[in-house]
Amino acid sequence: MQTVSQLHPVFLFSHRCNSNRLLIMGEVKSMNSSKFAGRFDLTGESLCHKFLGDHARLFVIPNTQDGHPSFSISEEATSTPTNVWDHEIHPFLNKWACPRYLWRGLSPFILAGQVITRILTGKVHWKNTLQQLERVGPKSAGVCLLTAAFVGMAFTIQFVREFTRLGLTRSVGGVLALAFSRELSPVITAIVVAGRMGSAYAAELGTMQVSEQTDSLRVLGADPVDYLVTPRVIASFIALPLLTLMCFTVGLASSALLADGVYGISINIILDSAHRALRSWDIISAMIKSQVFGAIISIASCSWGITTLGGAKGVGESTTSAVVISLVGIFVADFALSYIFFQGAGDSLKSL
Repeated sequence: MQTVSQLHPVFLFSHRCNSNRLLIMGEVKSMNSSKFAGRFDLTGESLCHKFLGDHARLFVIPNTQDGHPSFSISEEATSTPTNVWDHEIHPFLNKWACPRYLWRGLSPFILAGQVITRILTGKVHWKNTLQQLERVGPKSAGVCLLTAAFVGMAFTIQFVREFTRLGLTRSVGGVLALAFSRELSPVITAIVVAGRMGSAYAAELGTMQVSEQTDSLRVLGADPVDYLVTPRVIASFIALPLLTLMCFTVGLASSALLADGVYGISINIILDSAHRALRSWDIISAMIKSQVFGAIISIASCSWGITTLGGAKGVGESTTSAVVISLVGIFVADFALSYIFFQGAGDSLKSL
């Protein structure tokens, strides 16, 4: 072992990958001078050594001769070859970074794949799932039902007013039932949940991301996708069909009450017309739409939340973007599903 010693009042230690400096009095000893690549610059009262290798270790041991600390710097015995993708060799590839709009736009699809994988492999945190199910279901039912009731009464005013002129009062219930089951109930429920829970998901996960709480979960051995995202997706996927069915019932009931109380059309006529017009597929299609809408809301909101940057301002922007993207996704998915489910000429009103 060869030793390089230089006593100075101040020793300046610097590394290529770390800007930390050590100011101390002592000696420098290199364990293997044949592999030691470096440069010593003596400037005034300081000794500056810059390491050109990455696999080095610094040991501090007392010097029994003069009482000063002794620094031993050794390289790893099993040092790896120089990485061919080092930024000094390929500066273009090192400086290139994926644009934020690109990786943020792809994040919902990547997150959806991860969630599906977790569900299929059984990696589900059921306690968190039940908590999120309570938030999406019972705690969101009030505003959903209230919205459905007033939308139902507003549509009743328009339908009854026009159908009465044509003498088709017995068809009002069937038209309202078809409109509610196929379009209004799933879309209205999804919009309310997107505004209430989608914004909450994005704000919660965005705050956790900027405050590094998600990193703390990884340090503790918990995957944020398993612990935070998957329970929210499952809860939305289960709760929205139930909310849609409740909104359909309340909307049709409010329409029947308004038609009977204001326009003199019997509730029995409305309900009988709805019974003859509805098919089982109308209710099933509404449930399928609601499940798709729930998945869109939860995945879009969670993906925008966990990709938040920039502190409080970033959280606000992510929350707004999550709601907007969720609403756009709901309308696009509604058109696509309606086009698939209801092709050709319908015959639901023939029996009225």
